[in-house]
Amino acid sequence: MLFALPLRVACSLLAWLSLYAWFCRRYKHRSYEWSCRLVTLTHGILATCLSAYIGFIDGPWPLSHPGSPNTTLQVHGLCLSLGYFLFDLCWCVYFQTEGALMLAHHLVSILGITASLALGESAAEVNAVIFGSEITNPLLQARWFLKETGCYHSLMGDVVDFFFVVLFTGVRIGVGAWLMYCELASPKPRWYIKLGGVIMYAVSWVFMVSICRFARRKSMKKYHAWRSRRSEELYLKTNGHLKNH
Repeated sequence: MLFALPLRVACSLLAWLSLYAWFCRRYKHRSYEWSCRLVTLTHGILATCLSAYIGFIDGPWPLSHPGSPNTTLQVHGLCLSLGYFLFDLCWCVYFQTEGALMLAHHLVSILGITASLALGESAAEVNAVIFGSEITNPLLQARWFLKETGCYHSLMGDVVDFFFVVLFTGVRIGVGAWLMYCELASPKPRWYIKLGGVIMYAVSWVFMVSICRFARRKSMKKYHAWRSRRSEELYLKTNGHLKNH
């Protein structure tokens, strides 16, 4: 079983590379990042759906069974995501599009998934981390595509930003804290699996700080724009009233 895992991961990596190459041909008038973002969007949707099914339906429940033996479906899900993270890490390093924080996030994800697959345990909580990380990913990619197509400064852009902030805060920070507590309180998971969980949660908080700053800036900008429109409306009404007299 252990010897077949590298082959599964290699097949996953090849599949993501092939999808990227197809997107590049299909959208050759667009940038390479456009195609990579489509791959990221595809993985985000697939990983979210698969990890949700594994965690909520197939089991075991990660909050009550951390450190439990891996199931076949969990292994499939981890191999799928490991191949993607390897692809995306190489792409980001080659094109130098991401900072140190995102690269660290990918490295910790790769190490955590690899350790779980090699040990044959703890896939329940690793799968839960993937769910929490990827559930906001489609919204993040939608935000980028809206910017690229000139549609970000619209109601759709506001809706995407709102749900992204709500999901990130509720799932990655709120539920993530609960998962980390269960992981640390359980004697079953290995210490390095626990350490990886703590690092991933710390990375989420660094992202959260940036998101809070962004949300504050956007809220203040919206507020000042509303105040400006309100002042203009009052000015026009007042002038109209004076003219009528």
